[in-house]
Amino acid sequence: MARVRMSDVAAAAGVSTATVSMVLSGAGGDRISAATQAKVREAAEAIGYAPNSVARSLRTQRTRMIGLISDSIATTPFAGRMLAGANDAAREHGHLVVLVDTDGDPAQERQAVEALTGQRVDAMVYARMWHQVVDAPAGLAEGSVFLDCRPAHGSWPAVVPDDREGGVAATRELTAAGHRRIAYLDAPAGGVVASALRHEGYRQVLAEAGIAPDPALHVRGETDAGGGRAAAEELLDLPADRRPTALFCFNDRMAMGAYAAARRRGLRIPEDLSVVGYDDQQLIAAELDPPLTTVALPHYEMGRWAMEVALGERTADPDEPHRMPCPVIRRESVGPPPPARASR
Repeated sequence: MARVRMSDVAAAAGVSTATVSMVLSGAGGDRISAATQAKVREAAEAIGYAPNSVARSLRTQRTRMIGLISDSIATTPFAGRMLAGANDAAREHGHLVVLVDTDGDPAQERQAVEALTGQRVDAMVYARMWHQVVDAPAGLAEGSVFLDCRPAHGSWPAVVPDDREGGVAATRELTAAGHRRIAYLDAPAGGVVASALRHEGYRQVLAEAGIAPDPALHVRGETDAGGGRAAAEELLDLPADRRPTALFCFNDRMAMGAYAAARRRGLRIPEDLSVVGYDDQQLIAAELDPPLTTVALPHYEMGRWAMEVALGERTADPDEPHRMPCPVIRRESVGPPPPARASR
């Protein structure tokens, strides 16, 4: 005779398997009505459901599983290093990561929280592919950790890249090389937290160097190679005395487009134009010709930090996100400005 499964109880009671799991594990609490809990127990008794003895034993001890809910880091190679960092930290402390990608859909996030709660994971990490301010998913347990995002409301441990200091570091690479006509190729206005923070860092360094910001040198474009090419062409079409000698690009894909725009005009990098990117994106930054100087997003380090906090191996201030340093990766795309324009 086939063993009765939890899914059979769910079908008999007309509820989800996650709801059955929560009721039969005693985790329903106030989140599930008394009527629904009674219906689930009656259905389980009626069809002869007997919980697995291993599962029953886990109710009284830690499961050694950590739930990780993300929008799309599992399907995005660029951000996959966050998962690697989280996995390594969990494995070193004898835990397994249970990953659920939701594509940022609030309904799927609620279902993921419910399912992971039903599995009685020891803790949860909530991650986004890029630096964002977000609302906590409904039902997310107190003390859960936010990874590459920070909550709009409430007190939660969180880790994000230090994008403002990353903008400082990128621009200082260019002022240290002698540049004074430095452009910032920015993301479209609105919605991208990192855009404003990197721009703040850029402006801080200009002020430190006594360089008056020129609005014509702050241009926006789509954050891909086509957007970077169009933005760079706009800058390189400026009159010679206003044209930049260096570009700080919002990300490496925009920098790749800037390379193409420079070459269409016969400009050499870095002899005629220096370029700094951001992200240190795999298969782009190191593969450009010449290889791109860029600022690395600390995906792996952020993943480790979040998991160590979730495991209780590291403390964190729930009222202030931890800002992870973004190091400069120096390659060959930065040099001094052309001699004829060095003093302008």
